[in-house]
Amino acid sequence: MIEWVRKFLYRIFCILALLASVYLVIDFLVSGTFDYRIFLMFLLMVVVNVWGIADWRKNYLIIQKQESEIKLYQHYIQPLEELVKEIRVKQHEFDNHMNAILNMHLTVDNYDELVARQSEYITEVVRDDDSRHYLPLLRISDKVLAGFLYSKIMRAPDYIKTEVEVKSLEIISGISEHHLIEIVGTLVDNAYEACSEEKNQVIMELDSENDRLVFAIRNQIEDTRLKEIDRFFDKGYSTKSDSEKHGLGLYNARMLIKKYKGDIFVSTDKKDGKCYICIRIVV
Repeated sequence: MIEWVRKFLYRIFCILALLASVYLVIDFLVSGTFDYRIFLMFLLMVVVNVWGIADWRKNYLIIQKQESEIKLYQHYIQPLEELVKEIRVKQHEFDNHMNAILNMHLTVDNYDELVARQSEYITEVVRDDDSRHYLPLLRISDKVLAGFLYSKIMRAPDYIKTEVEVKSLEIISGISEHHLIEIVGTLVDNAYEACSEEKNQVIMELDSENDRLVFAIRNQIEDTRLKEIDRFFDKGYSTKSDSEKHGLGLYNARMLIKKYKGDIFVSTDKKDGKCYICIRIVV
């Protein structure tokens, strides 16, 4: 018998048994033939029914979670597959570039000029190939997270420059996949929204320690006081002009991290003379 049919019939049985028990108790009370043994039997049936309903509810939530995970996988694995296809295409282009470099000596007689032209050619090829910066995402164990981050990077405004540093390929976390995507997505969205054409640097770091994911994201900011940074995770707080529409994302992210007994750290630092805010989570 199909699993869902079996579960459906079991639920119908539980409901009918409960209704029958209630009817019998009422009938015995009205007729004056009520007996404590009948009451105990009724109580036992109620316990069995409640247990069955609770068990069904638990299984239903597990199935819902699994379906949600599958949808996430199907949705975010596609951008990763597109990256793989793009790399395969570039492999053919790479072969052509190698042939061009190897045969450049046929048109250049001077050694110094040959070195200069080869160097210029290689520099131009590397500069035009943006996808190579995100190759480490292909190698991490959490493919849903990898596809999600890649899709976010590709949809970011053109003026934003994103760096990705993968310190551990084995990404392990006790948090559910959809909650992890919700938290990381909030942090990435806030970092990108804070960027401007002048302050356009975003740096992401992926690591794992003690079977927990470590994700850090940095973006350029003006000098900001620590007191103001502490308020970023307050409910309803936002630095945006239309603050009534914002201020819940970081608060909700913090609540989810707290639910999974994770940690969140906020700090500021400087790199190459530029000021960054860094949000680091461990879940």
